[in-house]
Amino acid sequence: MDTDRRSFIEKGLKVTTAVHICGLGLISACVKKENSINEDEGEKEVSPPEDLMQEHGVLKRILIIYDTCRMNIIDEKSFPSETLTNSAKIIRTFIEDYHEKQEENYIFPRFQKANQLTDLVQVLLLQHQVGRNITDKILMLSKNRKRTEGENKNLAELLFMFNKMYSPHEAREDTVLFPAFRKIVSKNEYDSLGEEFEKNEQKLFGKGGFELVVNKVADLEKSLDIFDLSQFTPKL
Repeated sequence: MDTDRRSFIEKGLKVTTAVHICGLGLISACVKKENSINEDEGEKEVSPPEDLMQEHGVLKRILIIYDTCRMNIIDEKSFPSETLTNSAKIIRTFIEDYHEKQEENYIFPRFQKANQLTDLVQVLLLQHQVGRNITDKILMLSKNRKRTEGENKNLAELLFMFNKMYSPHEAREDTVLFPAFRKIVSKNEYDSLGEEFEKNEQKLFGKGGFELVVNKVADLEKSLDIFDLSQFTPKL
């Protein structure tokens, strides 16, 4: 009986020890896997379409600034003239000279090569050119602080035309062009483009360039008292 009892206890201790060791191993493996996942998520880069869509957010906020300035001109209300000029400068440097160039150099040619959405691409390219012409005129008129009534009317019309064109322009890119982009390029090409976009952004605007531009836009909104998001909530 003593021998059987001793054997039973020894077997029980061995089983308990084995379970404990296996449990520790399982926990360790889970922790390593979780850390690996977190590291992968931390290192995950924003995809090319996501990057461009984030930049569209900057454009949308400038369109609201443009519309606010336009209404102030129509209602003959005073507002900081430099706000409009600086907004147009962001459109020129960040949207036209950077964002649109990314589309023209990396996105549009691949659709043309694949013979996909070519009609849409042609319209988008034309609108880029028209937008730059409008920006030239907005910059010229906004810098003049002693505008005539006719010049103010022209400026208001330019702001209206820009907004009317770019609202559907960016919406069509976000809902049609960018979602289709992943289907016409390989995974390696897709990933390398994300890295290329990031390098180009840092080259032109420095590290954290996007955040710096967003902060500038926020300052422009504050100068027009339209930064507080809650003011856009309708009272029913």
